[in-house]
Amino acid sequence: MAAGDLAFLSATEMAAALRARQVSAVELLDLHLARIDRFNPSVNAIVVEDREGARRRAAAADAALACGEALGPLHGVPITVKEAFDVEGLPTTWGDPALRGNIAARTAPSVQSLLDAGAVLIGKSNVPYLLSDWQTFNAIHGTTRNPWDPGATPGGSSGGAAAALAVGMSALELGSDIGASIRNPAHYCGVFGHKPSFGVVPQAGHGIPIARTPLDVLVCGPLARSAEDLVLAMDLLAAPEPQDAPGWQARLPRPAQTRLSDFRVGVLLGSPVCAVDDTVVACLENAIAAIATAGARVDRSARLEWDLAAFHDTYLRVLRGATGALLPEADHAALEQDVIALGPQDGSYRARVARAATQSHRAWFQASEERQRVRDAFARLFETVDVLLCPVAASAAFPHDQDRPRWARTITVNGRQEDYNDQLFWAGIASLPNLPATVVPAGRTPAGLPVGLQIVGPYLQDHRTIAFGRLVSEVIGGFVPPPGYA
Repeated sequence: MAAGDLAFLSATEMAAALRARQVSAVELLDLHLARIDRFNPSVNAIVVEDREGARRRAAAADAALACGEALGPLHGVPITVKEAFDVEGLPTTWGDPALRGNIAARTAPSVQSLLDAGAVLIGKSNVPYLLSDWQTFNAIHGTTRNPWDPGATPGGSSGGAAAALAVGMSALELGSDIGASIRNPAHYCGVFGHKPSFGVVPQAGHGIPIARTPLDVLVCGPLARSAEDLVLAMDLLAAPEPQDAPGWQARLPRPAQTRLSDFRVGVLLGSPVCAVDDTVVACLENAIAAIATAGARVDRSARLEWDLAAFHDTYLRVLRGATGALLPEADHAALEQDVIALGPQDGSYRARVARAATQSHRAWFQASEERQRVRDAFARLFETVDVLLCPVAASAAFPHDQDRPRWARTITVNGRQEDYNDQLFWAGIASLPNLPATVVPAGRTPAGLPVGLQIVGPYLQDHRTIAFGRLVSEVIGGFVPPPGYA
């Protein structure tokens, strides 16, 4: 097998090749390090490396296999993790220069779960400042570029993760998602991603030093090059927070559906809150047609019993109420001034964020009550369909835009300039009601950029959305490497 072909195997396939002695862990590591040396200078996806530690782990994996010992389902497989996860002895900065000297004293439980399964950790992938963008750049590590188009974003905040996978510099990644930060990069870079149900994967060890409380809405989960790898990763990652582990277990149900013809499928491709580019919709419609031809029962009449603009407003209040708590004091004070200057009637994204980030606890509680009613509405929807198919974002990957503040940015959708931040609607469709969502490659635009399909399912039915994604990939094709990275 050619080195380029080996680099683009799924993690599951790599582990099988290792067990069959077709390749050693050291050889596999050397292959990935060579690809990092060749491609990372231009893509800038992996920003922290531990080559010495990786070599020790790879050698130990080979020694164990020589003795007939298997370390676990990721035995000898090279991986990376998002920079925001603590790894003992490595920096965790969240892209914030103020945290440049922060070295983790211990390893996050979710990362340790992958290491305990035999993974060989190469290093950590790039993030935006405080994980708060759909672009990946910061003052410490610079800009990560999309391997399909270096002038475009790879997404964020797990943008380095998705780019590393797409280029074949890592076999599996661990990311996080509060506003599509797993789903969005998977969509832009043409890989797989899974946003778990809220509370399924521990957040411990994923946080800036000032915050130890698990963050509302945030989830941690895998990115990969196959749905099978998402299953493997979720089986390893699903666990309670460390304090709850003595008495709690996480056991996600397996899906009853095994074929596309077993699925009832709802569709939501448009919203008055966020326009979606026709090129993206066309890719998704082609995928849905193929799914229907394969036997899935597509029900376009299924509807969420909720006003979508009100849904989005609730999501912004809950989301920015959560993320606002992490802001440095100076940033929080600036938002308080924005609330006064912009006034209560201002409906802009800037004003809504300022109000949400500085809201009272009573206001947050009212928004959280509304969220519970939204969850009830989704539960009723999932009595009639098994999964809901949606876009991930308003467009395919867009050009880097680093000179304007986020609230002032726009993107091109159907030839018009639309608010950059409206895309949060498609993030909220799963994030607000705490639902699982899997993203799978669904084709490419006429410009050759990847498009992902978002598959949303009922609470805790994570394996249902992943299983549907696997079946979809069998019909329409899965991961394809970007040109020039063989």
